Amino acid sequence: MAKREFSHPSEMQKHVGEEIGVSDWVEITQERINLFADATGDHQWIHVDVERAKKDMPGGKTIAHGFLTLSLIPMLNSQISHINNVRNGINYGCNKVRFTSPVPAGSRVRARAKLIAADPMDKGGVRLTNQVTIEIEGQDRPACVAETMAIVYGT
Repeated sequence: MAKREFSHPSEMQKHVGEEIGVSDWVEITQERINLFADATGDHQWIHVDVERAKKDMPGGKTIAHGFLTLSLIPMLNSQISHINNVRNGINYGCNKVRFTSPVPAGSRVRARAKLIAADPMDKGGVRLTNQVTIEIEGQDRPACVAETMAIVYGT
């Protein structure tokens, strides 16, 4: 899907309630899962033990960490949209995060973003609240639904 462009943070209020877009599909490889395990110290076998997962996991595969899925949101969002004339932006956090379905190794995921608020802030900032749904290719139930927040400051 083509990346959606906006001219300035102040424009975002006009788009509240709209689906902003959908990212490309990204494969969740075992290597990515292992690197995330190394980065976070979370080596629970359901994520990293391929042989045990073949025997003991539904579907016979390891699954991605929920927080790995969540951590993909900035990268996936960068494929969805771009706001021009931004001085800087910061991650402001999440209001709500739910991991609704496991992501098996080898799956592909993508993000679907909907702008649910664009609140003016001091110093020319706009606090954006998005509902981001991480979809798993071929599955009806999403992997993750997160309400994320960022503040962008216009030039």
